[in-house]
Amino acid sequence: MISLTSPDLTPMAKIEFHNQGERRRLKAASTLVVIYGTTLGLHIAPWGSQVVLGLLVFMTVHSLRLILARSRVQPPCAPDWQPMVSILVAAKNEETVIAQLVECLCQLNYPSYDIWIVDDHSSDRTPEILTSLTHKYHQLHILRREADAKGGKSGALNQVLPLTQGEIIGVFDADAQLEPDALTQLMPLFCDPQVGAIQMRKSIANAAENFWTQGQQAEMALDIWLQQHRVGIGGIGELRGNGQFVRRTALQDCGGWNEQTITDDLDLTLKLHLTNWEIACALQPPVQEEGVITWKQLWHQRNRWAEGGYQRYLDYYLLLLNSNMGISKNFDLFLFLFNQYLLPIALVPDFVLAIAWQKSPVFSPVASLAFGLSFWGMVRGIQQAYQVSWGMAIFQTLRGAVYMLHWLPVMVSVTLRMAIRPKKLKWVKTLHQGLAQANSA
Repeated sequence: MISLTSPDLTPMAKIEFHNQGERRRLKAASTLVVIYGTTLGLHIAPWGSQVVLGLLVFMTVHSLRLILARSRVQPPCAPDWQPMVSILVAAKNEETVIAQLVECLCQLNYPSYDIWIVDDHSSDRTPEILTSLTHKYHQLHILRREADAKGGKSGALNQVLPLTQGEIIGVFDADAQLEPDALTQLMPLFCDPQVGAIQMRKSIANAAENFWTQGQQAEMALDIWLQQHRVGIGGIGELRGNGQFVRRTALQDCGGWNEQTITDDLDLTLKLHLTNWEIACALQPPVQEEGVITWKQLWHQRNRWAEGGYQRYLDYYLLLLNSNMGISKNFDLFLFLFNQYLLPIALVPDFVLAIAWQKSPVFSPVASLAFGLSFWGMVRGIQQAYQVSWGMAIFQTLRGAVYMLHWLPVMVSVTLRMAIRPKKLKWVKTLHQGLAQANSA
């Protein structure tokens, strides 16, 4: 049995996972049966169209609220409020980018911070590079993990956390690059005592590489628009791994990082909200990262993201049903779950039944609305992030919309696979090329 927590944490944090892979499989299979059965029922029942119409009304209201949402008012900070920040990076075989990352982090214009790189038993030149850099930068600290260390990235972060002193904990990937004044711009968001974490906007450093990287750039613009507007209506802000900052007290409240998940950031998102913390999402400054450059790399990366995002709902569904997060968060969370996972699952039997019975798919109005909201959000996100004209934003969104179609087969394949066999947990990382960190819209 594996516990998520150390002593003296809240009841929420004391979640234990025993044979969790099999439990997730059974939950995923049950969900699949319910969704397929419901879709069939909506095709057969005479009141099926009314049910879909009701769902469409709810989604329309939610979409309008998102479009019209305004940013939350930022409370004033004390003039001298500059909390200590500890920056954590879990690195494994990152010889192509680790020196550039350290150089960037050690040049941040902020008075009180330190850097902890966790070398997760790298087999390339990463250890030698880090050793040489410690002689150059006094704020750089290295923790080396043994070959049999468990928990992947989450385990690495949990292991190094007790060694740090920062009131705020920053987490970056090894390919991250950020502006020198990033901490100065971001830390005032923590003046709101309800904010337990901040997510920076992610930007693709090699966006000009090809169609896939251009699509990822548009995708990240859509993501930050959705994030900020969801927060603006009292909904759920989410962490995205690279470029996240978390209060130490918030981490303690929710038990740190879950070592039984493949996406530590998405899992931590729900745990923070379940312990009544808010997550703010910052449009500026961005954190740059490398986008994957081939279809095969994108497929594997997005499958991992989709599976980790889905499994958190399977893990925490009872806590979510019994939570006191409030109506706005619960409503936003359900519709986000529906749009991202449940609707793609339902579209498969819906399409098959529509062809077999020569009728329109029952979920076509809902799917059209979801596509329309994403299209608008991508246009506005690109405009705000990169300060381009309406025409350029629409052009990039048309390209991005085609790119985003990859999420449909990803979601369908992931949810089907999770219902058939459990996932074997292991360290999974994206290979980094060490590209020049120059970005364009």
